[in-house]
Amino acid sequence: MLFDTHLHLIYPNKIAYPWLSEVPALNSAHSYEDYEIQANRLGIEACFHMEVDVLENDIKNETALLEDLSSQPNSKIKGIISASRPEHHEFNEFLMWASQTSLIKGFRRVLHVVPDDVSQNSLFRENIKLLSNYDFTFDICARADQLPIVIELIDSCPNVQFILDHCGVPDIKNGFYSPWAEQMKDVAKRPNVIAKISGVIAYGDADSWALSDIKPYFDHTVDVFGVDRIIWGSDSPVCNLGGGLATWVALTHNLTAEWSKYERNCFYNENAKKLWTIEGI
Repeated sequence: MLFDTHLHLIYPNKIAYPWLSEVPALNSAHSYEDYEIQANRLGIEACFHMEVDVLENDIKNETALLEDLSSQPNSKIKGIISASRPEHHEFNEFLMWASQTSLIKGFRRVLHVVPDDVSQNSLFRENIKLLSNYDFTFDICARADQLPIVIELIDSCPNVQFILDHCGVPDIKNGFYSPWAEQMKDVAKRPNVIAKISGVIAYGDADSWALSDIKPYFDHTVDVFGVDRIIWGSDSPVCNLGGGLATWVALTHNLTAEWSKYERNCFYNENAKKLWTIEGI
């Protein structure tokens, strides 16, 4: 069974998603109910919701929406990674609010939608350091060419647990393997980083990618981080850009077919459960 650490739900009638107008293929409702049907068929036992880069004024509204969905009988939603603005002076007050909300397990600020100097700012880094006071994690979503500044951020916050989303977002479509591979090896040297292998089919050629295109990036991430420092995520519905959730699940099973039961369990669910202390699943 899979623990999906990277599910996006989109409710455009309730929440504002400014970026969606630029991605017509995703610019529609993607409800929990629709996801649950697929998850039950594909062996996904539980999930975390990943923030969807909502308007800042809607961050707490997104949390309220997810709290409602998680409270429904047999809900698979076991936690959320909230949107955040670490570049703001009020960030610690926001953390104090979040610490009273048991569903919030960590935060993300998408780095490829802001100038690089945002994450290089001293206020941003000092605020990220505060996460360790609350046992919150921080997901890093950045392009492959931004990995050098990602490393700088990680090194400035050695006590924070980071999760690197989407294998560091390699440019699979254009076959750019280096310097991504070398930089991923460098990131993996930092013990406070876990790699999330999530929906990377979205980075291949939408019309023609094959298993052989994805495998080198998948295998390298596993090789440099090891099976105890990787977690699985769907990146649904973004993975629809590369074939959809069922395709990504099938590819996951194919790529791990020769792994031991222990290795698959680590990647599929146990590492995530240990990272966020999720019990009773």
